[in-house]
Amino acid sequence: MGSWERRVCDDGTQATCRVKGRRESPFQLSWENTKIAPERILTYPAPYIPTLSFTLISPLCGSQEPARGTFYEENAMSHDDAPFEIHVHGDVKLRTDVDFDTLQDALKPLWKYAGARSLADGATSFYEDEPGIRFDPRQHLLQMCWTLRGDDDFRHQLDELCMNLNELSEAGAQIEITFYDADFDEEDEAAGRESRDDFVLLFVGPTPEAIMQAQRDLLVEDVVHLMERHFDGAELGGVVAEIDRLFTDRFTALTSSLELGKPPRNPGGGAGHGGGRRPRHLH
Repeated sequence: MGSWERRVCDDGTQATCRVKGRRESPFQLSWENTKIAPERILTYPAPYIPTLSFTLISPLCGSQEPARGTFYEENAMSHDDAPFEIHVHGDVKLRTDVDFDTLQDALKPLWKYAGARSLADGATSFYEDEPGIRFDPRQHLLQMCWTLRGDDDFRHQLDELCMNLNELSEAGAQIEITFYDADFDEEDEAAGRESRDDFVLLFVGPTPEAIMQAQRDLLVEDVVHLMERHFDGAELGGVVAEIDRLFTDRFTALTSSLELGKPPRNPGGGAGHGGGRRPRHLH
C-alpha cells in the first residue's frame, strides 16, 4: 500500500506514481478526490515497472486543489470489506539450522495473503494486544498469535503453509485457524441467528510419525480432561491405551504423509467445538 499526491491545474494533467521495486502482482491505482474523478480505478497487469504514469482528467481547470489517492496490489484484502477475522494460533519447534529468511519463505502464504511485502511487514496482528508472528532464534521456535481480516479463500493458503512447515519443523505441532464472522454481533446472537464462524485444526511435523504423535497427544489431553470430571486419572489407563492402539492402526494404514497435514474443513460449520462462539485467545 502506498500513496501519492499531485496538484492539478489543467485538464489532462500527467501525474507520476513511483513504486519501489518490481512487483509481481496486478497493480491498481485509484484517486479519491471526488471533485476530480470519484471512485476512479486504473488496473495495471503484472509484472509492472517501478514508475507508472497516468492521466488525471480534471474539471477544475486552473485550480490548485491536490489530487490524492492510493496504490495497492489487486489481491490485497480490504480490511473494511473482509467477511472474516481470521486468527492463526500455534507454536512450532523448528530445526536448529532454520534462519529468518528461510522461515519468511515458508510463511509466505500468510503474509502475502495479508498484502504484506515481507514477513516483517506482515507479522503484526490486526489486534495490538496479540503478539503476532514471532521467531525466537534462541529457542528455535515459531510463535503465532496473529489475526488478519480476510475471506473464505484464506483456506487455499493452508496446504502450502503445512507443506512448508513440515520441511522446517523439529517436532509435531498443532496450528489452530479460527474464522470469526466479522458481521456477527451481540444483536445477532440475542436474536438466535447463527454466525459463520468456523474452526480448522492443522498438524505439521517433520515425519508422519511426528504428526501423528502430535495428534495423539492432543486427543489424549482432550479425552482425559473430559473424563476426569467423572473418573480418577488413574482409572483412565485403558482409555489412553485404546487411543494409542487406534493411532498405531492408522499409521500402519497410512504410509505416506501427504494427507496428514492437509487441513480438513469442519463438516458441521459453526465454531467447531460445541455450541457458541469459539473464545478468542487472551494475552
